[in-house]
Amino acid sequence: MGNAWTDERARTTLREIFDAAIASAAPDRAIRRHLPEKPKGRCIVVGAGKASAAMGAALDAAWPDVALSGVVATRYGHAVPAGRIKIIEAGHPVPDVESQRAARAMLHAVSNLRSDDLVLALISGGGSALLTLPAGNMPLADKAAANKALLLSGATIGEMNAVRKHLSAIKGGRLAAAARPARVITLVISDVPGDDPGIIASGPTVPDASTLADAAEIVMRFGLTLPASAEALLATGSETPKPGEITSDVRIIATPSLALAAAAETARRAGLAPLILGDALEGESRELGTIMAGIARSVRTHALPVAPPAVLLSGGETTVTIGRGGAGKGGRNTEFLLGFAVANQAPSGIWAIAGDSDGIDGTEDAAGAIVTPDTLARGRATGLGARRYLSAHDSFSYFAVLGDLVRTGPTLTNVNDIRAILIT
Repeated sequence: MGNAWTDERARTTLREIFDAAIASAAPDRAIRRHLPEKPKGRCIVVGAGKASAAMGAALDAAWPDVALSGVVATRYGHAVPAGRIKIIEAGHPVPDVESQRAARAMLHAVSNLRSDDLVLALISGGGSALLTLPAGNMPLADKAAANKALLLSGATIGEMNAVRKHLSAIKGGRLAAAARPARVITLVISDVPGDDPGIIASGPTVPDASTLADAAEIVMRFGLTLPASAEALLATGSETPKPGEITSDVRIIATPSLALAAAAETARRAGLAPLILGDALEGESRELGTIMAGIARSVRTHALPVAPPAVLLSGGETTVTIGRGGAGKGGRNTEFLLGFAVANQAPSGIWAIAGDSDGIDGTEDAAGAIVTPDTLARGRATGLGARRYLSAHDSFSYFAVLGDLVRTGPTLTNVNDIRAILIT
């Protein structure tokens, strides 16, 4: 291989960096490192998220001598055998009838417990849609419509969840309240900036500081049109459990920052100088792509803020705001990358990878994609207009034609997006 950074070497190295970040958050490793003391009574397992089934399988294998049962919800295609723990696959990102069935099963599982029982909640990203039980008399279809409106609004994950919690009979601490007097411990694989457990899966076991008034303000600020039943709940519904009303023992067992640290170590072994720009970068996907393109050019031209060969690492969750023209195929990572390529105008010596650590970017079957110095040139040769695809939010299709999508399949974990830019 020598010292030359060929296209093949750069692609291989970026994929190794990306895979190392995901491997660092493998549920079996994380669960075993953070198991609490075994309970005197029963252990009831509940949970929701893209990693919850794998977390449940690890727990069941680690505690064969504990009276253990329970139910967790995960996304379709993410189920694995979990022994004594029932797995329910449900809809994501839009909830479905199975999401509602899972929520009801969990509330039933934690009812009539004793003080020496332990409820272990296994929570990871994606749990908000997978754990859905509308409050009051709201129909599931109305809850799904409200959720879809939030997803298309451009609101941050925290803002979306503030609304979701107040439309739910199980989120925002309501699951923990239902488990009293049993002890509740929550093991979390974080996928959100700042690792706030109240945001991840809308915090079903975490006290909620947001209020009905906060939720109503968010709806008004983003000009959302919600079903009448949702509007009524935000006007007259009940508040979620607040800090001090329920006990919260939350343990973060895998995080985006740890994933980026693992990626940095892999980069060092490959002869690159890693620079972690943060695990909580937010904003419009294509705009962040433009910003990161500028930083990459600075590295290559001026050796600032780091001298090449180097890799810029970042995480977080960007947003894609859909205009009136609708959207093609794609997610926030492929849109970030296409925005990056357009802004960079493909100078030599710069490659990039970006993908969702759960293996699914948006609703398509790829985690993300790779950008190379000749991405735009290869696109033009194939008759693709990068700016046109970017305007149509059709980044998946662009990279699919080029053969540059990154497909991992479901990784059974989720520590948010991983982005790496390699500069030689």
